[in-house]
Amino acid sequence: MSGAPQDAVTAFAALFGPPPRGPAIPVDWDAVEEWLGLRLPADYKAVATAYGPVDLGEHLWIQTPYGAGDGAFDYGHWVAESRRAAPGVLPFGSTRTSATLFWDTTASDDPDAWPVVLHDPQEERKGGDPWRRPGTTLLPTLARLVDEGLRRTLARSALAEDVTSTWTPPPRRPAPTPEQRAALTGGGTGLDTLTALVPPPAEPYLGGRDWEWTYDQLGTTLPSAYVRFMETYGGGVWCDWLRFPLPRGADRYDFAPWAEWYADNYRSLRADYPEFHPLAAWPEPRGFLTFASTVDGDQLGWLADGDDPETWPLAIDPRHARVGPPLTGTLTEVLLAWLRGELAVEGLPRLAYPHGDPIDRVTYEPRKAPQDRPVGRS
Repeated sequence: MSGAPQDAVTAFAALFGPPPRGPAIPVDWDAVEEWLGLRLPADYKAVATAYGPVDLGEHLWIQTPYGAGDGAFDYGHWVAESRRAAPGVLPFGSTRTSATLFWDTTASDDPDAWPVVLHDPQEERKGGDPWRRPGTTLLPTLARLVDEGLRRTLARSALAEDVTSTWTPPPRRPAPTPEQRAALTGGGTGLDTLTALVPPPAEPYLGGRDWEWTYDQLGTTLPSAYVRFMETYGGGVWCDWLRFPLPRGADRYDFAPWAEWYADNYRSLRADYPEFHPLAAWPEPRGFLTFASTVDGDQLGWLADGDDPETWPLAIDPRHARVGPPLTGTLTEVLLAWLRGELAVEGLPRLAYPHGDPIDRVTYEPRKAPQDRPVGRS
């Protein structure tokens, strides 16, 4: 639907009632559209300005540019992840059944003519066509959903209840360099290839202790490939998935304290469920010694076989599957194979999206050294 903004708000109100009490989250539409590289439909902007993010019929959310903080919702992250569902789609809503509502931006150069399409992952899992194409723009599509049974109730999105500030678009990621493209697609396997693909932080943070302290806590030295890798990158998170704790930190989730806790916990689980926990645990002979974990709780570590850490094979203890065979290669070789999509094992799934640039998934977020607290502050 095109037309004056007030016409869109009036039509929306006729479907779902007046805006919730309290002001809507302010939106800098010029900044949002510049970040997207697209103009947005006028009816959507008018409704979003008047209503903010809303829950329709206790079933469907209309999202607007905002960030709830604490990882709850961020418009930029949501848009970036959702757009990978298909070329040329732009999300504006979602449902309680995990479907996403998009505009098909390839249908017209005029955003006010963009038709709505809906992607249902449940249909995709059943082997059916996940796309529903009503062929209408935003407000006519909502009217059709009401005719099909969507309740005419409306409430402010719970995630946005405490949000009052304007969403700030994130900085654009620099375009990949030819060297990064070559490192991703080439055959190099060393640390120089990895640093060409993912430039390391200027000041990698490893924790407040030294390597000798870590070795003393563990009762062993560590593979030199791991030490070089950590001295290059420090603690951090790869691709929003694989976490490397601080190798020289003393907090409970840093390398040595976590490895000790994990080994003790593993032995306890093995005593009760040996069929699901078949590994020896450090410092037992060929014991599993974890040094990284995923956001899903999978553990990456070594099978510490013998007194020479340079010979220890890598292995994954997956949280939701049986332990597989040891991995082949050094830590850097395994990481590069995973980033390139050449490795897909339990715990390290494939990163690439069907309609995305593979290099967009290659990210690294380093840990930063804690800042000194000002004098007189607790």
